[in-house]
Amino acid sequence: MGFGPVRQRRLSDDIVERLEAMILEGSLKAGERLPAERVLAEQFGVSRPSLREAIQKLAARGLLVSRQGGGTFVAETLGSTFSDPLLHLLENSVEAQRDLLEFRHTLEGACAFYAAQRATPVDHTRLREAFEELQRCYAASVPGGGAEEGLADARFHLAIAEASHNAVLLHTIKGLFDLLKRNVVTNIGGMYAQRTETRDMLMRQHQELFEAIVAGRAEEARAISNRHIHYVQEVLSEVQQEVRREARSRRRQSVQEG
Repeated sequence: MGFGPVRQRRLSDDIVERLEAMILEGSLKAGERLPAERVLAEQFGVSRPSLREAIQKLAARGLLVSRQGGGTFVAETLGSTFSDPLLHLLENSVEAQRDLLEFRHTLEGACAFYAAQRATPVDHTRLREAFEELQRCYAASVPGGGAEEGLADARFHLAIAEASHNAVLLHTIKGLFDLLKRNVVTNIGGMYAQRTETRDMLMRQHQELFEAIVAGRAEEARAISNRHIHYVQEVLSEVQQEVRREARSRRRQSVQEG
């Protein structure tokens, strides 16, 4: 039996692996610009030609995009699971909103469970910052402030996904980021109008979730996440029933007046 020569590994392959790992773990985010070539080569302790070769390989795979005179960026498409037209369809469909909440029930419960088990002190700091920003938005209670609340809510759940140290969960949440944000913006006004205690309830649920994760209580964190989504489902169901009742009343009135 013959043996072929052992192929020497190129330095650029090591750089490719390093950059791929940074993209996968979320250290490099979709659309983010890489440091200047000179700076990155110094940080990695490699030559600029080897770095350039690695960037070209990743660009060929669609992970990086080089812009003439503008630097190198992580591909924007990595952060979007749904196209803008599909987002519009989903956010305007009652059935799709229900499906999203069912999906969040499973997805976010798992993120909370693993975050409680695996979060590092750095993760705890990022979680606290996201949590405090969300609480600030709730406390401000500004009419029409749903967009800000939606963004803060999505960022809090993204921070939990990052703390889970599960790349598949993280990138699924990232792909759903715009949809999660729009979901909150679309529903929050109706929820607040339906139940006066909703804002306080959401604030308390998020605080309990944050505290359980930081304390490392994994099963409790998952249970709190599930209760949170169940509460949202419950209130939105009431809102939708109210909308249907009002629609029936208007139809009856229209028939009677006709």
